[in-house]
Amino acid sequence: MPSYTAPIKDMQFILHDWLRVSEQDVPGYEDMDRDFTSAVLEEAGKVASEVLMPLNEVGDREGCVLENGVVRTPTGFKDAFQQMKDGGWTAMDCDPDFGGAGLPYLMHTAAQEPFVSANMAFNMYQGLTHGAYSAIYAHGSDAQKQTYLPKMTTCEWTGTMNLTEPHCGTDLGLMRTKAEPQDDGSFAITGQKIFISAGDHDLADNIIHLVLAKIPGGPEGIKGVSLFIVPKIMVNEDGALGDPNSLSVGKIEEKMGIHGNSTCVMNYDGATGFLVGEEHKGMRAMFTMMNEARMGVGLQGYAQAEVAYQNAVIYANDRLQGRDVTGDKNPDGPADPLIVHPDIRRNLMEQKSFLEGARALTYWGSSLIDRSHRLDDKEADGLVSLMTPVVKGFLTDKGFEYAVAAQQVYGGHGYIEEWGMSQFARDARIAMIYEGANGVQALDLVGRKLSQDGGKHVMAFFEMVKTFIKENDGNAALKADFLDPLKAASKDLQAAGMYFMQNGVKDPNHALAGSYDFMHMMGHVCFGYVWANMAKSAMEALEGGASDTAFYETKIATGRYYMARQLPATGMHLARINTGADTVMALEADQF
Repeated sequence: MPSYTAPIKDMQFILHDWLRVSEQDVPGYEDMDRDFTSAVLEEAGKVASEVLMPLNEVGDREGCVLENGVVRTPTGFKDAFQQMKDGGWTAMDCDPDFGGAGLPYLMHTAAQEPFVSANMAFNMYQGLTHGAYSAIYAHGSDAQKQTYLPKMTTCEWTGTMNLTEPHCGTDLGLMRTKAEPQDDGSFAITGQKIFISAGDHDLADNIIHLVLAKIPGGPEGIKGVSLFIVPKIMVNEDGALGDPNSLSVGKIEEKMGIHGNSTCVMNYDGATGFLVGEEHKGMRAMFTMMNEARMGVGLQGYAQAEVAYQNAVIYANDRLQGRDVTGDKNPDGPADPLIVHPDIRRNLMEQKSFLEGARALTYWGSSLIDRSHRLDDKEADGLVSLMTPVVKGFLTDKGFEYAVAAQQVYGGHGYIEEWGMSQFARDARIAMIYEGANGVQALDLVGRKLSQDGGKHVMAFFEMVKTFIKENDGNAALKADFLDPLKAASKDLQAAGMYFMQNGVKDPNHALAGSYDFMHMMGHVCFGYVWANMAKSAMEALEGGASDTAFYETKIATGRYYMARQLPATGMHLARINTGADTVMALEADQF
């Protein structure tokens, strides 16, 4: 059975050596010193490895079962979920007015990582609840907040988002679910939703569904969509649970992975719903949930790759196979361990350099969300809005790629279920699809985010990178290995943006055909930026007499690998973008 150990040292390095969280001016960060974050993350790691990891294979094997209209979760999930609630893990960054601990979102993000690595399917039950909480918190009425948020904070009640319908996925303007106004101010919700993660289960007393639907007579398309709270069980005025609502589970979807999470078809048959926010403004409210969810899904992408990598490293050190071409490293044994071979090292270095860069990018993004929310920092809000599709798209694409790469280290054993490696790849695969498929993330980045506020935010990103390079140009140790590659990659990204400006107006396909390459190119530049920052922090720690020299030297060597072997991919992506749309659109539909 695979194992997992939370990478506390790496997490602490990002929080304190690079981001220096306790020195920032964000309210709440002053309490996040090394001792505090260490205590929280150590305990999260313990829960992950001792409680959640042993249930990962159980959930994969057993899945969820629909019995008499009720979904039963896998063996052990109920007890584990109770431990999560009792430990306060579901309430870390929620408002104290509703029973939360009020910690920064960054602390929530860091603590969530071990849970996702150890058992992604399980953690989705609380993860989706957190997103639903955020949507109601941002857009719900005071009465709605008082009714639902205290129970959702503790996950006594869980939450979902209901967007997709059988005939429409990303194009939500095509939805058919209706919301008929009632005399008492409520709405009767009728329709079918599919792919609803955690749509029903036996882990909570109630499930608060957030459902997108159209009020008859409203505008056509996406402008006519509204958001509704639709409880599984009605809530009485005194807060007690009342009668079941008119909704049901049609079936549980049979999926490639995340078997431990109940992905349901939900049927609404005149169910009672309550409008969240304004009529026909549902997408604005839902995007509060979706943007947070997209950051969380980016974390899922690298967190699954992390646990796969950890096990691949163990296997590469234990498995004897062949001899080192430079001389035997295990002369008393029949063969040397896999780790001696250069191609295994290449594979593991690609995984390691990605994982540490992905963690840094995600934590940095989370800190920008804190700046936006706690300081009303418009620049931070614009930057994280620009980065969200990159975090979601790039990290999940690469996360799946490296979960497969970790599986490859095992050879044939990686393909055999008893070793557990296939589950990481199967579970990671969904992250590229849900919360907006990655192709849509690329279109969002190029089609909307680059030009948002007159291109202000992407220009600010370029200026931030340029300023960092200029300020550190005199650092000889940093310049050749980190600053020069970052400068070259940033110029590639700017050249791609210039191509879009010069050619996209004449034919939008010239921009959209290169959008996926641009998303990956920007992902690489973001990684180059965070790796250059981490390398600088590691060098400063060594210069300051840090005792753990091996850790900081390893950090620098890993970053050097990324800059030398992975960051040059921006040149390939630029070459593709510069070919435009002609080759992409060359065939007629009937020629495929």
